[in-house]
Amino acid sequence: MDDNTPDLFTEAVPADDFLTLGNYAERAYLDYAVSVVKGRALPDVCDGQKPVQRRILYAMNEMGLADNAKPVKSARVVGDVLGKYHPHGDQSAYDALVRLAQDFSMRYPLIDGQGNFGSRDGDGAAAMRYTEARLTPIAKLLLDEINQGTVDFMPNYDGSFEEPKLLPARLPFVLLNGASGIAVGLATEIPSHNLREVAAAAVAMIRNPKLSHAEVMQLVPGPDFPGGGQIISSEAEIAAAYETGRGSLKVRARWKIEEMARGQWQVVFTELPPNTSGQKVLEEIEEQTNPKIKLGKKTLTPEQLQTKQTMLALLDAVRDESGKDAPVRLVFEPKSSRIDQTEFVNTLLAHTSLESNASLNLVMVGADGRPRQKGISEILGEWIGFRFATVTRRTQHRLMKVDDRIHILEGRMIVFLNIDEVIRIIRESDEPKSALISAFGLSDRQAEDILEIRLRQLARLEKIKIEKELSELRDEKAKLEELLGSEPAMKRLLIKEIEGDAKQYGDARRTLIQQEKRATFEARVVDEPVTVVVSQKGWVRALKGHALDPAGFTFKAGDGLYAAFQCRTPDMLIAWGSKGRVYSVPVATLPGGRGDGVPVTSLIELESGTYLMHYYAASTDQALLLASSNGFGFVAKVGDMVSRVKAGKAFMTIDEGATPLAPMPMLPDAAQVACLSGAGRLLVFSFDEMKTLSGGGRGVTLMALDDKEALAQALAIGKAGVVLQGTGRGGKQQEETLAGAALAPHVGKRARKGRAPDTKLKVQALRPALAG
Repeated sequence: MDDNTPDLFTEAVPADDFLTLGNYAERAYLDYAVSVVKGRALPDVCDGQKPVQRRILYAMNEMGLADNAKPVKSARVVGDVLGKYHPHGDQSAYDALVRLAQDFSMRYPLIDGQGNFGSRDGDGAAAMRYTEARLTPIAKLLLDEINQGTVDFMPNYDGSFEEPKLLPARLPFVLLNGASGIAVGLATEIPSHNLREVAAAAVAMIRNPKLSHAEVMQLVPGPDFPGGGQIISSEAEIAAAYETGRGSLKVRARWKIEEMARGQWQVVFTELPPNTSGQKVLEEIEEQTNPKIKLGKKTLTPEQLQTKQTMLALLDAVRDESGKDAPVRLVFEPKSSRIDQTEFVNTLLAHTSLESNASLNLVMVGADGRPRQKGISEILGEWIGFRFATVTRRTQHRLMKVDDRIHILEGRMIVFLNIDEVIRIIRESDEPKSALISAFGLSDRQAEDILEIRLRQLARLEKIKIEKELSELRDEKAKLEELLGSEPAMKRLLIKEIEGDAKQYGDARRTLIQQEKRATFEARVVDEPVTVVVSQKGWVRALKGHALDPAGFTFKAGDGLYAAFQCRTPDMLIAWGSKGRVYSVPVATLPGGRGDGVPVTSLIELESGTYLMHYYAASTDQALLLASSNGFGFVAKVGDMVSRVKAGKAFMTIDEGATPLAPMPMLPDAAQVACLSGAGRLLVFSFDEMKTLSGGGRGVTLMALDDKEALAQALAIGKAGVVLQGTGRGGKQQEETLAGAALAPHVGKRARKGRAPDTKLKVQALRPALAG
């Protein structure tokens, strides 16, 4: 390139307008994100609709597809929506139309669909060329006031038409029908609610804007799903979720027991929780009774085998008898009529999505145009503000129309009072309009109307009609002005309209709200004594009986005994990871026999980057003293550490560089805690200074440590004192008991340093001394 040739890449853009690629990408992505959040995925708090839903409803209203109109092909509606308002894919628009018509998706469907609009089992709707649609009666609450000056309009995507920014919703549809959507960085999951309950809460909040959250929850106790079902969460859990706008509710199906001939019975599920279908439940049953080997495994896992045996032992047959007469009818027949009915139902609930969780995430575009998570009180408050503004605009619009009509009629009255003169002026004047205005002081609008009056409207009877209409309009004007000038009058009107709509369109609650315990399945285990043997390399097995000779235990080459725990089959084996995570395995599921057992890691899902350090098997009521090498500790029960998932649970807070110490059992007569430091110092303090943490944590400081010193052991001791274990002269293993006066020099307050025992032993470990 010649030196004098202009550089198009620099000279085309002024220096001040340079935009780095990073800034451009950031701005472009932000624009895209905002477009997805506000233009597609999230509903508006005011009318409860996403943009595509709003456009579908408005287009159908403009097409005259009211509830009493003849339905038209869905393809025609979709074409109108795409051509005028929503320049996106036809399938996405049709999917939105279909959902608005599904009575199992929407609590109050806004579209009356004729044809195949899908099913609860996930079957898709027929193609849009086969189905037909029109609006439902309740859609009037969204659309009836659209042409009464209630909402703002904006140009469509190409400026050839106008579309409403919002629909003038007469009720808070964001709560009535709910919504589900995923945007960029935001998601929403709003359940549906009962119309009567929401209306009652709105009325109560109009009367008392400072209504408390508890009072709102008394009126709206929770979701009301289209498919019914039952919410088993407590009132406190539901209220907490609705206060913050985020939470999870436990839901389950509803069923009945049908008695049959010869003492037989069957369980029939008639209502399903949200996001559950009969087809899904049947697939889950099939997967459990005929399981497939998991990827990377050579055989079925113990859990799969146990679930299979349980289901086959209880369940004889399952049928889906759903149809026109019964939208949901799932029939389960037991193997025998002697099976306990409660156990049978609990097993089904625990192993299938007949009992599940329904998420609550009340994210929506607020009245200020910003997407945000809101509590139920805030949602109702913002909708009430929108409704006040809507009714005010509707009233102002009507007042303007009334004023205009009065103005016209007053001009016509002048005609009747001066009819001969008016006729003369019109006949003789070259500019009758100007002449009328100057002769009678008319406005341009009145003069134009007079010139357009037909001769038949000059009859005497017409004058009487005008006088009557004028009287009615002046009365209406007075009422409208009173309404606009009086907030109490406006409140009364809003309440009257809401109560009227609730009476006309409201229905009974479908979803039962009744607190119940979560269904859990516990396999019946024969309670018998076993000895759980754990090797140093983490292999585990359960041998029948107690008082077994450890000398008879065999291990793989290079392995040895870690510990043998005498317990019972209903007990739990707990394993501690190096970072404080704990894992639980039922003793009943451990392999027996003469083999070497199996690695504990094959029974759990070990956290990445960690390894197992300690093990303990006991009943869930057994209390343990848990400590870490940096001097912290607390007390917890084995049952506190049990988890339903293989991945275990985070329980001990372990600081960087520290490790968990071996768990020590709490003795029945435990009165003190003995701590041994790595330097050989001993501290004994009262057990009353310990802390019990059922949820886990770091605990309290047990012993003060020097730099680079670690806590070696912490255990509970009784009145008999503590036994020092170590080596004497010649390296011989010896023990020495400290109790009473001999132990007194080491007794102090928690978090002290303690002192080295006055002994010739090199102390390596402690154990509680046995009484007697």
